[in-house]
Amino acid sequence: MVKKRVLVVDDEESVRQFLYDVLTEEKYQVATAANGLQCQDKLMQFKPDVLITDIRMPEKDGFGLLEQIKSAGLNIPVILMTAFGTTEVAIKAMKLGAFDYIVKPFDLDEFLDLIQRAVAQSDTVATFPQAQEPASSTGINIIGNSPSMRNVYKDIGRVADSNATVLIQGESGTGKELVARAIHYNSSRRNNPFIKVNCANLPDSLLESELFGYEKGAFTGASSLKVGRFELAHEGTIFFDEIGEISLATQAKLLRAIQEKEFDRVGGTKTIKVNVRILAATNRKLKQSVREGEFREDLFFRLNVVNIEIPPLRDRKEDIPLLIAHFLAKYNKEFNKEIKGFSKEAIKLLIGYDWPGNVRELENVVERSIIMARGAIIVPEDIQLGATVSQQPTELEILDENLSLKQIISDVERKVILKALEENNWCRTTVAKVLKINRRSLYAKMKELGIEENG
Repeated sequence: MVKKRVLVVDDEESVRQFLYDVLTEEKYQVATAANGLQCQDKLMQFKPDVLITDIRMPEKDGFGLLEQIKSAGLNIPVILMTAFGTTEVAIKAMKLGAFDYIVKPFDLDEFLDLIQRAVAQSDTVATFPQAQEPASSTGINIIGNSPSMRNVYKDIGRVADSNATVLIQGESGTGKELVARAIHYNSSRRNNPFIKVNCANLPDSLLESELFGYEKGAFTGASSLKVGRFELAHEGTIFFDEIGEISLATQAKLLRAIQEKEFDRVGGTKTIKVNVRILAATNRKLKQSVREGEFREDLFFRLNVVNIEIPPLRDRKEDIPLLIAHFLAKYNKEFNKEIKGFSKEAIKLLIGYDWPGNVRELENVVERSIIMARGAIIVPEDIQLGATVSQQPTELEILDENLSLKQIISDVERKVILKALEENNWCRTTVAKVLKINRRSLYAKMKELGIEENG
């Protein structure tokens, strides 16, 4: 195995020698420099995988060295060392693009864990597919090439240019509104309004006036005429998001408007006729809501002329790399970042997660990882998931009457550590965090249990 290279820059010889000895003992190839100017010469000769530098040095300090490395486009994780761990130092270090900073005197295990995480950035980056371009000039971009998503695209194509009412069903975060917009912008109504009504965010007392509008003086506070969403959507499309949330009373009024294409404003006497296309979406199982008496059966049948079911992300995990590539390009541009990609271990972590929040949750995770990343490559430590990915067996067959308690405990420990190692590509730093022990304790336990690289 090729040794990873670490360049240490510090104006104190004792510090340089101490770090040289420690890192050499940990099987790194180490070079040292006494200041920023010496470091410039060694950067191109030694080609380090990670740079560790003190902040306060004569001639060129650590911040100046960091800025020079970033402006030169060198993809080297930089760890800053300082004896003055102030808020200003921390903020400046992160703004300039440091991988991390550490305060002297530091804990040796913490320091070595930090080095290992930084060096991991030089590992092979996962290969990404080309990010998809928007599906049309409207900017609608439904990402996915799995068989289930190809079926969704076919459904959109078949129904788009008709006037059929469409019910779009799927869990929260799957992209129901994107599908609704794709239907509208691929229809003959594309140049007319697309009006969205978020049924979940409007109290029932306001929903009727939002949908149908009201006349001046219809109630206290109605100081002028208000045009409702149905009227605004004339000749276009009205989209009811989370339609399963509206009350039975409002459902009855909505049914009439959908059936007759006409309605009365609140407080009005004149019937208004409109030409609108109806699209609706819900994360509820409306058939079950009908059985439970929470949703009108006649309205359900009126909405469910065509049904499009969007699969949850956990059922189309082959689309995750494509989605990540899209969000990576999007947020690199938005935040003026230059994150080059995700490590293979990071991709494995994301694919192994069940994504209860679906694509919306994945986008949030990628966005946060890009903002908080300490280097050009996102590694598992940069990723914060909403729930813990299972890292140990669900059951262990340990009740063997021929084993002593000590043997049973050792067997359990070995199985748990092995499984954690296999699921994290034998990255001991990550495994130590998962198992909530320090890295040296993990090494000692692996040696005690006879666990080697090949398991």
